[in-house]
Amino acid sequence: PGGAVTVAAIILAAGGGTRFDGEEHKLVSDFRGRPLVVWSVEAALAAAFDDVYLVEGAVSLADQLPPGVSGHVTVVSSPRWADGQAHTLQAGIAAAAADGHTSVVVGLADQPLVPASAWRAVGAARGPIVVASFDGRQRPPVKLEASVWPLLPVDGDEGARGLIRARPDLVSVVPCLGNPFDIDTREDLIRWNSPTTS
Repeated sequence: PGGAVTVAAIILAAGGGTRFDGEEHKLVSDFRGRPLVVWSVEAALAAAFDDVYLVEGAVSLADQLPPGVSGHVTVVSSPRWADGQAHTLQAGIAAAAADGHTSVVVGLADQPLVPASAWRAVGAARGPIVVASFDGRQRPPVKLEASVWPLLPVDGDEGARGLIRARPDLVSVVPCLGNPFDIDTREDLIRWNSPTTS
């Protein structure tokens, strides 16, 4: 409002998780005592963005959030989630744009050990596109200023990755602490569920 710079977090959580062979969707599976999806939501909230959007699709996730968390998160539906991540990202950006935000920081719901400090560092950095780097590996979260939103794909299974590859001139990299692994399979969940693996 009034030309203010406002930054929202978008957590992509709409996919079907087809590589996960558990009895339930991976994002509702237990990870260290809480549903997997809760970790990224709480990290984004702790980073103190102006808004936090959780984009769901394959499964409803609102009822997975603890009472103290759910009231601070806007759940956005991605009706075309099965058509690929581009649609999920566009649904989140549309919600953020409608609320007047000028930048978004996009992260993944299946990256539970990306801490609030990484979300905060990416959100605070300047540049049209800002990517987190963990021990030299560029991974989400990624900051996207409104100027690059029209350059993002509207179809397919890539969010911002293609744009990051195509326009390195727009990209800044911020070193972050944390572990950027994502949980795709039941084996991933078992491996990382032990608190001794950090």
